[in-house]
Amino acid sequence: MDDERRVLLAHGGGGRLSRELIEREIVSRFGQEALQGLPDAAALTLNTPSIRFTTDSFVVQPLFFPGGCIGDLAVHGTLNDLAVSGARPLYLSLSMILEEGLPWSTLRRVLDAIRAAVRASGTLVVTGDTKVVRRGQCDGIYLSMAGIGAGLEAFSLSPASIRPGDVILVSGTLGDHGMAVLSARESLFLDSGLVSDTASVFPLVEAMLPWASGVRFMRDPTRGGLAATLHEASVGCGFVLDETELPFAPAAVVIADLLGISLLHAPCEGRMVAVVAPEVAEAILAVWLGLPEGCGACRIGRAEGMAGRVTLRTMIGGVTLLDMPHGELLPRIC
Repeated sequence: MDDERRVLLAHGGGGRLSRELIEREIVSRFGQEALQGLPDAAALTLNTPSIRFTTDSFVVQPLFFPGGCIGDLAVHGTLNDLAVSGARPLYLSLSMILEEGLPWSTLRRVLDAIRAAVRASGTLVVTGDTKVVRRGQCDGIYLSMAGIGAGLEAFSLSPASIRPGDVILVSGTLGDHGMAVLSARESLFLDSGLVSDTASVFPLVEAMLPWASGVRFMRDPTRGGLAATLHEASVGCGFVLDETELPFAPAAVVIADLLGISLLHAPCEGRMVAVVAPEVAEAILAVWLGLPEGCGACRIGRAEGMAGRVTLRTMIGGVTLLDMPHGELLPRIC
């Protein structure tokens, strides 16, 4: 008989059980000064001339996958949207939609993962909300996070600033997150050793500050992968990739090949793409390689050719167009 404690509809009803959930499970993990008294809005002081504000929702299935879970994924996804916009992440909100019957142990694992990721990033959860819906209306738990960051004025980022000859850098292997989630969802190749790349990319952004004037564009290649990211950046100049330089984990290649998926269209959740001036490329690459988040960093191509066009120089010397992904190749990966 299953006697594990589970989430009840009453936990979202605003009464005693709601208070218990919030105080014992949430505030106890994120209970710094800003959350004390549970105000309806956080009172923040921002000593910065500019701020960045982002929001995102997370519905990944399964909730737990090799290398992470919906909890740390939500934190990293929100932090990374701030970081690649040229900001230092400061504050986060946390909103949860819980399904009636969710095991208490599952909720605690997710909250613990959120707490660990938040602490590692040096940010604070300062506000949030919790709702409970009936069985069948939610796949266990959905998360929504918003983030506020302080703009790093040294960066002036725009795809329009990209020039022919600029260098494309990536911080590590591509597509690991998408393949790790897919393998867990379909119970495929679980002994492959492949894990999600979910992580904060802010250390990579911060490391580039000495050369910020030469950084044209930064992005974390999530849905649509590298292909979508480069197409979005090709507003003034095209890109040429070198297939021999593209970094892929062997296990990810096997899974993608068997399923007919291009890793250039597969999402990452802890990798970064940067387009930089050629005179700063080697210095940035060297400092990235000295960081745990960038130990697999490499250059993969350059800005060249017609705006809106991304091409791939193949291993056998040919050239092929790299299309923008059509439709949703891998649903529910974040």
